[in-house]
Amino acid sequence: MFEKILLPAIWETIYMSLTATFLAVAFGFIPAIMLILSDKDGLKPNASLYRSLDFVINTLRSFPFIILMIILFPVTKMIIGKSIGTTAAIVPLTIGAAPFVARLIESALKEVDRGVIEAAKSFGASNFQIIYRVMIVEALPGIISAITLTLITIVGFSAMAGAVGGGGLGDVAIKYGYYRFQTDIMIYTVLILVVLVQCFQSVGDYLYKITKK
Repeated sequence: MFEKILLPAIWETIYMSLTATFLAVAFGFIPAIMLILSDKDGLKPNASLYRSLDFVINTLRSFPFIILMIILFPVTKMIIGKSIGTTAAIVPLTIGAAPFVARLIESALKEVDRGVIEAAKSFGASNFQIIYRVMIVEALPGIISAITLTLITIVGFSAMAGAVGGGGLGDVAIKYGYYRFQTDIMIYTVLILVVLVQCFQSVGDYLYKITKK
């Protein structure tokens, strides 16, 4: 049972979660930087740009994931070639998590001491240098915490993706635990998800401690 049912589902969940997290961070970093730059206290204030980005991010964050996944079926099919499956689930997972990442990274960057930024300005650093050599370096522990939180959230989202053919442990729980009333498999999937989350959190905490020193 483990090798035929649970083991492939574990790898599918890890594949979906890690890939979607990587892409969500990649896509979420850009609007986060733009929000920091265009904020009223930012390096290059732009109220209209900030309000526009703020509206888009808040709108995307307001969609429940299961609804977002269904809405994005046509987009997923256009990108991947199909709307269901493990790889297809990565598209809505990424789009659903990217605004969340943008907000978390924005918050982490806002925690950087203004004195450090002013000191960099006094040395003639450009906005690009301040963002990438000062703010990101100073906010790295917070950014790592944000990525860890995003990864754990995506693990939960990936379980929901199983409800609409996304594969992974959620799919196993629904097919075997719910429809076939195999309670033991349902329990195993829950326990495995708990272990995965604990592992990801432990790695995130370790990286946080290293960068905090």
